[in-house]
Amino acid sequence: MIQSPTRILAVVAAVAGLSIAGATGEADAHHAFAAEFDGNAPVLLRGSVTKVQWINPHAWVHVAVPKAGGGTVVWMVEGGTPNTLLRSGLTRDSLKPGTALIVRGYQSKDKSCTPACKANGRDITFTDGRRVFMGSSGTGAPKDGADPTERRP
Repeated sequence: MIQSPTRILAVVAAVAGLSIAGATGEADAHHAFAAEFDGNAPVLLRGSVTKVQWINPHAWVHVAVPKAGGGTVVWMVEGGTPNTLLRSGLTRDSLKPGTALIVRGYQSKDKSCTPACKANGRDITFTDGRRVFMGSSGTGAPKDGADPTERRP
């Protein structure tokens, strides 16, 4: 059966539209630093890893931080892509649950901490003193010296 050129063009346009929508789904979920985090709200978190989500476009390190009056609060710390973290030296073995560490970063604009506090992590310091950059480059995060790709004045 021969189809009209208009019908063929409509089908091609529909398929192309669906392909583009599917391809940009991940990009739509990605964000610039300033869209979610506050560059004027630095945090220093001392605690231990509870879990790590090795997912794109950003890995998440969950850290239990002791509260002054007792108990803990869980922070979800956004890092770069899993590949970026691996290239920086962070692996499933170095970020096992129970690993004590210090995270330097910036709190989310939503300070409610419900269901968890969120921060963008700039670097992790392990108990042996090793410091590893965990942020993502080029996202508008403050130039705080953590990103090894930043030019120094």
